[in-house]
Amino acid sequence: MKNEISQATIGRLPLYFRTLNFAEKDGMDIISSDEFGRRLDITPEQIRKDLASFGQFGKKGVGYYVSELKNRIGNILGLENHWNFAIVGVGHLGSALANYKNFITLGFNLVALFDTDKSVVGTTINGIKVQGIDVLKEVVAERKIQIAIITVPVSEAQNVTDLLIESEVRGIWNFSPIKLSVPKPMYIVNEDLSIGLSSLSYHLARLD
Repeated sequence: MKNEISQATIGRLPLYFRTLNFAEKDGMDIISSDEFGRRLDITPEQIRKDLASFGQFGKKGVGYYVSELKNRIGNILGLENHWNFAIVGVGHLGSALANYKNFITLGFNLVALFDTDKSVVGTTINGIKVQGIDVLKEVVAERKIQIAIITVPVSEAQNVTDLLIESEVRGIWNFSPIKLSVPKPMYIVNEDLSIGLSSLSYHLARLD
């Protein structure tokens, strides 16, 4: 991937992949840039510009071959790697994520669950046994876990992160509302649910 590709472009690629997946399920073989844009509320020009950052796609006057483009975007996103991931913290949010079926369709394999609560350790969620945090490092190595989702309280988040770093996890999806310190080249994505709700509140407050 070229360094000049913007984060905004990269951020739209999953939207393109999802839209093409739906189009494929609808039985579409070809999708025009106009229809593509209509489904996403993105201009056809922006879609063509984004895709051109990664090579030649589609056929002028015809459109994009749905399955081919979906597969190529999937490859750009690295989905063919079939990443193994774990969830650390299986409270309400962690449990909901553990039961989310679309991870599998995207090629992500949930292979482990961890928690510190003794009343939770030993229970099973979505066919996976919850294990104690004390065996995390061992399980990460055994099951070749590359990604971890953190849904623990703020007070535990950095300690869990440090343990994941020691375990050589490659990427973290953080749902704890705190900025975590990680070394390069580890990549972290922060998902603060309160920010999304606050943003929605801002816009709703201005509708009247």
